[in-house]
Amino acid sequence: MEPPGIYVESQVPQGATGRRLPHSAPFTSLHTAVSRSLASTPYFHSSSNAFSPPPIGSKSRENHSDSTAVLNPRNRPPLHQQKRNGVADNIHFNSNKKPALKFVSAYDDRVSEEGSDLETNSTVVQPGAFLSDDNEEWKRKLTMLLHDKEQQELISREKKDRRDFEQIAALASKMGLHSHSYAKVVVFSKVPLPNYRFDLDDKRPQREVNLPLGLLQRVDAYLGDYLYQRSRTNNNFPDTFSRSSSSSLSTDDGLFEQPEPLASSNSVMEKILLRRSMQMCDQQQAWQESPEGCKMLEFRKTLPAYKEKDAILAAISQNQIVIISGATGCGKTTQVPQFILESEIESARGAVCNIICTQPRRISAISVSERIASERGEKLGECVGYKVRFEGVKGRDTHLLFCTTGILLRRLLVDRNLKGITHVIVDEIHERGMNEDFLLIVLKDLLPHRPELKLILMSATLDAELFSSYFDGAPILHIPGFTYPVQTRFLENILEMTGYRLTQCNQIDDYGQEKMWRIGKQAPRKRKSQIASSVEDALRTADFKDYSSQTQESLSCWNPDSIGFNLVEYLLCNICENERPGAVLVFMTGWDDISSLKDKLQAHPFLGDPSRVLLLTCHGSMASSEQRLIFDEPEDGVRKIVLATNIAETSITINDIVFVLDCGKAKESSYDALNNTPCLLPSWISKVSAQQRRGRAGRVQPGECYHLYPRCVYDAFAEYQLPEILRTPLQSLCLQIKSLKLGSISDFLSRALQSPELLAVQNAIEYLKIIGALDQNENLTVLGRYLTMLPVEPKLGKMLVLGAILNCLDPVLTVVASLSVRDPFLMPLDKKDLAEAAKSQFSGDYSDHLALVRAYEGWRDAERDLSGYEYCWKNFLSVQSMKAIDSLRKEFFSLLMDTGLVDGNPTTCNAWSHDEHLVRAVICGGLYPGICSIVHNEKSFSLKTMEDGQVLLHSNSVNARESKIPYPWLVFNEKIKVNTVFLRDSTAVSDSVLLLFGGSISKGDADGHLKMLGGYLEFYMQPYVEEMYQSLRRQLDELIQTKLLYPRMDIHMHHELLSAVRLLVSEDKCDGRFVFSCQFFKPSIPSAFATQPTLISRSDSGPGGDNSKSQLQTLVTRAGYAAPSYKTKQLKNNQFRATVEFNGMQIMGQPCNNKKSAEKDAAAEALQWLTGPTHLPPS
Repeated sequence: MEPPGIYVESQVPQGATGRRLPHSAPFTSLHTAVSRSLASTPYFHSSSNAFSPPPIGSKSRENHSDSTAVLNPRNRPPLHQQKRNGVADNIHFNSNKKPALKFVSAYDDRVSEEGSDLETNSTVVQPGAFLSDDNEEWKRKLTMLLHDKEQQELISREKKDRRDFEQIAALASKMGLHSHSYAKVVVFSKVPLPNYRFDLDDKRPQREVNLPLGLLQRVDAYLGDYLYQRSRTNNNFPDTFSRSSSSSLSTDDGLFEQPEPLASSNSVMEKILLRRSMQMCDQQQAWQESPEGCKMLEFRKTLPAYKEKDAILAAISQNQIVIISGATGCGKTTQVPQFILESEIESARGAVCNIICTQPRRISAISVSERIASERGEKLGECVGYKVRFEGVKGRDTHLLFCTTGILLRRLLVDRNLKGITHVIVDEIHERGMNEDFLLIVLKDLLPHRPELKLILMSATLDAELFSSYFDGAPILHIPGFTYPVQTRFLENILEMTGYRLTQCNQIDDYGQEKMWRIGKQAPRKRKSQIASSVEDALRTADFKDYSSQTQESLSCWNPDSIGFNLVEYLLCNICENERPGAVLVFMTGWDDISSLKDKLQAHPFLGDPSRVLLLTCHGSMASSEQRLIFDEPEDGVRKIVLATNIAETSITINDIVFVLDCGKAKESSYDALNNTPCLLPSWISKVSAQQRRGRAGRVQPGECYHLYPRCVYDAFAEYQLPEILRTPLQSLCLQIKSLKLGSISDFLSRALQSPELLAVQNAIEYLKIIGALDQNENLTVLGRYLTMLPVEPKLGKMLVLGAILNCLDPVLTVVASLSVRDPFLMPLDKKDLAEAAKSQFSGDYSDHLALVRAYEGWRDAERDLSGYEYCWKNFLSVQSMKAIDSLRKEFFSLLMDTGLVDGNPTTCNAWSHDEHLVRAVICGGLYPGICSIVHNEKSFSLKTMEDGQVLLHSNSVNARESKIPYPWLVFNEKIKVNTVFLRDSTAVSDSVLLLFGGSISKGDADGHLKMLGGYLEFYMQPYVEEMYQSLRRQLDELIQTKLLYPRMDIHMHHELLSAVRLLVSEDKCDGRFVFSCQFFKPSIPSAFATQPTLISRSDSGPGGDNSKSQLQTLVTRAGYAAPSYKTKQLKNNQFRATVEFNGMQIMGQPCNNKKSAEKDAAAEALQWLTGPTHLPPS
């Protein structure tokens, strides 16, 4: 395989391969002189030998010396740079010395030397400027930085400074500055510094793009025909953009079916509503007087909430906003909505009363609505109903609707004033989900415009004063709770009572072979995890002297990182064999823990016996029908054990729960705004959550709670959980803000109960601009308006839109649906090899997303033959995930029909679904800017992203099994940070796919140079290839924009353009290569093609004789420069590789068998680069 460099494919003679590297600005005069020299010899023939590269950083800096810091002028940086380090994108060279640019191949196996200082809006400390042991000098420089309002940071590449970094960093910290040591650079800054800075990475890969001449000509022919046709046709498309899409969405997500007016007269309508209200009143009274109704009422009167009924109704009547804090078991969730509904019905206002009660989870909305319908003696869907994603039960007579918060937010998209809604109840507000916090801002702004609308905030445990002050002193009602006594045992009590002994070995949780990294994380290590370090002080000061020596010894080796699978198994056995009847609820952190523990318990001779134990699971990604199984009571003599996440903490009551096991942790998302990296890691729960978990054991009878952590750790818990809006990316939230026309995103979020970090907001806004959802003024674009109609992440919504436009919708529906549910591929502990083999049959094209498409298509075919379960069992696929994917596909298709992008005819929107290259391009268009470079070495490859630098592939990815990926780029949906950053899923793409379907491209510093992502991605190519990409991209973007404006437009009238795009993305063989530290591309004359020169090969004669070294020396000295010098390095395979250097330039040759041949090869390589053409000739 040929190593990377910049070369012209069709002009390289056979055997003349190697590395040609672009010249730098100081080299321009040499190249011109050599060209003139060559032009006077019979060996050189070219139509043009004049070069005029654009000078970059050509400002004179003669007043600066190497012994002083170089201060760059202040410029306003682009946002993506500003948010990371507060620096601008200006590049300046020190003109006092010639830059010794090292052009190092991405495939080179040596360590690159440092190149010139390319610094941005910062102070550059030149080598020798300071002595690392001279603290006073460093103090002076850091003080100057603090006082200089124009500068943000100080940078040094001096080895001594890197060696003494810790001491200098300590000094900087005392002065209030931030510091970071990168690969060969140390930085001191006024603002926090990210873990990786691509602008300081000397080995950041840059891509040389190389396409076969024949492919270019075919693409150019299509493009030429298309442009010619457009020039002759005046494209006037009828404005068929469906403005009715909003109303159709409103119908779909309508929370109440409003009665159709039977007459135009308001008085007639009022009589109709009054008659309906009286009917409702009679029906309610009849139920309450019936034997069943009386019995139910007697039960309701036993609840603490019922005793506060009059006070609650009075407060709601007298105030627009009421806050209700009710302890666990008080009945507020089921009773308060009923109090309001019953009161309105009794007052003959039932027909005009419409109550929405939001719940944070689907299972809560469904179970509570079922419970209230039962208490009212009705069928679900009559007066009481629910609406969650995928499903809902409601009708025209529904006046109390339970829904998830997201459903209400979607209603607000099409009905800003919540017309017809009389009461909004927001339950479990203490959980502080992002949707809940967002809803509170919207409602707070809405209430002054709807004085008759009532808002009730409820929670089991709540920082009531915080919410009251946010709503201008809203009244607070406290309802005392009622729970049966719960005996609480912490870890020290459990160990003392049972005699169980903790050791380092029996605390290692078994996650199976495929998750060995999780097992390894539990081993003792020098650097403590966040879980362990957060309770370190509490454990150090804890006093266990009242416990036995065995218990003290166990506690001394307790591992906070462990869930404690073995201890859980031991306690479950003890409960099943020795304790009274009753179900057990085990709180785990996430699905991995639940599934691994379930596998372990099923392998146990007692706990795995279905005649003795009913083992169930409950997780947010499960279907509602599966979640409901936890409420069923088992047969006599069978113990029910439920393994659940924090989904079972609030709003649901499992009547037969007597025992609770609490691991004390929960999977919590966090977001590192500085490094733009989301994390989903276990963390300690809050005291409120621990109390909620404990309360599950005493809802209907006395219970017991086993906390699997010491009391001192509980005492160290935070009182409340950190709000989600402060610890997650905000892209979807920002898009919702713009869709609701709520003004400036930053201003709106500043009005939140607790405002998110400004940097997180800026990251989200910048992301939405990059994907084209917002313009530069933060206004919604046409694409952005479509994305607001799709209830998925913006990037997945964009993928759906592109799939619909480019008529490859079916596989894209599958990809988006699959990324919205749990991974359908299963990895059983005892059948890992078989599961991997099954998954591998769906891969083969370096794409996790296309593997999902094939797996789903196989399942769909099997379902038609009534063998779907057998297919899933055979291929280790989750039946639940497959069904969820199928449901989501239907929902997405329906929503796309509402937008007008698809007409309901599957044939039309799937004309090109068979074209996997086009599908791959659409995946790239959706997932960008989730982009990662693939740089191969001899045995493997390395991956690099813009925010993180080096990353790894997740073990479950199909690409993780590959030793070589024949593509230069990966696009990914999700990255997670554990110890390092992992890409969970990915698809390999070519240069052409990225250039056509990635973000906006801009012209670089010279002809044939393109940039993306503010310069992080750089591409070098022949200038006419650049013009082809630019033209094709402009036309494609215009077509997509037109289709969005006129969704009924027939895209096939643009057949030639789409043929050019499909041809390019399907036949780009990725023949280019990566280069490092590439700053300039060889310039060209844009107006004409060069005629083919007679190139000087490694064997042909040329100026200076038939020896390439002599030829090169003749050319260089004839141009007035010093003779070239050579450096030769012996490689591991005993071959030699030489580098020739002249005028600050270095050009590397191919490996050869001896030093002499290596030097000749390097010289020939330099000759070939010097005398190469500026254009490819037409064939």
